[in-house]
Amino acid sequence: MRRTLSAVLLLGTALIATPAPAQTRTVTAEPTIEDGGADRARVLAEIDAAFETWQAGAHAPGMIYGVVLDGRLIHVHASGVKTVDGAPVGPDTLFRIASMSKAFTALAILKLRDDGKLSLDDLAETHVPELAKLTYPTADSPRIRVRDLLSHLGGFVTDDPWGDRQQVMTEAQFTAFLEGGVPFTRAPQTAFEYSNFGYALLGRIVTNASGRPYKDYIEQEIMRPLGMTSSGYDVFASDQDRRALGYRWENDAWSREPDMVHGVFGAMGGVQTSANDYAKWIAFLLSAWPARDEPDTGPVRRSTVREMAQGLNFVSGRNRTTADGKPCAVATAYAKGLIAGNDCELGVYLTHGGGYPGYGSNMILAPERGLGVFSFANRTYAGPGPVTFDAAVKLATSGIAPTRTLPLSPALTTAYADLGRIWTAGDVSVAEDRLAMNVLMDRSVETWRTVLAALKADSGACATEAPPTATGALSANFTWICQNGEVNGRLLLAPTTPPTIQALNFRYTPRPDAAR
Repeated sequence: MRRTLSAVLLLGTALIATPAPAQTRTVTAEPTIEDGGADRARVLAEIDAAFETWQAGAHAPGMIYGVVLDGRLIHVHASGVKTVDGAPVGPDTLFRIASMSKAFTALAILKLRDDGKLSLDDLAETHVPELAKLTYPTADSPRIRVRDLLSHLGGFVTDDPWGDRQQVMTEAQFTAFLEGGVPFTRAPQTAFEYSNFGYALLGRIVTNASGRPYKDYIEQEIMRPLGMTSSGYDVFASDQDRRALGYRWENDAWSREPDMVHGVFGAMGGVQTSANDYAKWIAFLLSAWPARDEPDTGPVRRSTVREMAQGLNFVSGRNRTTADGKPCAVATAYAKGLIAGNDCELGVYLTHGGGYPGYGSNMILAPERGLGVFSFANRTYAGPGPVTFDAAVKLATSGIAPTRTLPLSPALTTAYADLGRIWTAGDVSVAEDRLAMNVLMDRSVETWRTVLAALKADSGACATEAPPTATGALSANFTWICQNGEVNGRLLLAPTTPPTIQALNFRYTPRPDAAR
């Protein structure tokens, strides 16, 4: 670009060939018998080794990762150094986390919405007047809304790595940049396209809507109330002895990256934090699940945090292979400062990576499991995403972070007892007063008797007292172990008062050795 921006360098770009000493430090919360004890220690040791293997292959001088489970930082493992002269990485070492900063900006926007300072459907130009002068790409282009910027729908071109070098842009320079006009790559709201510039605009919106620089607003209204006393945007205001300095790897040696002063683009990637501090952020986000009655105690409402997980309809998919060789489909969509996904093993998850001059990072949350894993490294665009994802999957599939069980509602408890009576009698009419009006319109009593008789003949006697697994207050799945196999089913209640049974589904699976 034509505009010249200055960067502040603490070190030059001399190549540093000295390898970092192999130093590792691990802090693990003492597991109880219920926590998994030796099994948990074994799994965490395997994950430690995987991160160290990744670090060696990535030529990252130092790295650290942490595991948060049920609101606690249960494990931190550090390896390598924060400076190539040998100072070791630890839980209080400060790393820049690059684009993982976007979640803080997104939550600040949502908090301002909650406080009546803006609406997500406001035109962005309402809060950034310079945008009113933009020339849109087509006559029918919609004008950019605040929510479009949150989800990268503004129509701006993907700007990695250009955006990463704009950290130092001042507010005055940003205003001049906007007034000079910004080109579009497509009409807004037509496709997802990742835009660091869009999140710099959100930082300006936070500043203008709150009446404070976005840095101050986020630090004072979100970070400090969470106890994140070492986190912030101005790296020069932090304890310099605690910082992990950033390097890039080229020509088989480390080269010191410039330290960039705080500026407008910090809203998209400027946060500096430590493992101990960031764990508080992860625990806070996870505390929003499940929805419940207890009072809100955090700086932002739980329902607002959950809103960060609401993804777009611009979904992307990929296939991966599980550890035992099975295919696994994964779908993702950008939400609000986080990427929402669904995985065959992990279930619903939220994630984001960070790549930046001198740094790379990743985080993943599995809200239904109360699990969070995060990782930081001090090498340019170091990408710990795959190893972080694999760590979360391993913790889930090993049983260390199981899916939380939803409580059975009174309505489900009653309906499941009705289901047992129906199965025992082989006749839905024994609970006809508990059926929604559609059930016997969809299948007659006589047909139900025939279907149930055939199922019972195939399965033999079944243990129908096995508790169901709630999937909501009005739905549940169940598995009955039977003489000849299993009966799996789903119980679905209607939105009536009181709730009534609207669907009964049974599926019989014979045991391989069952008599034919």
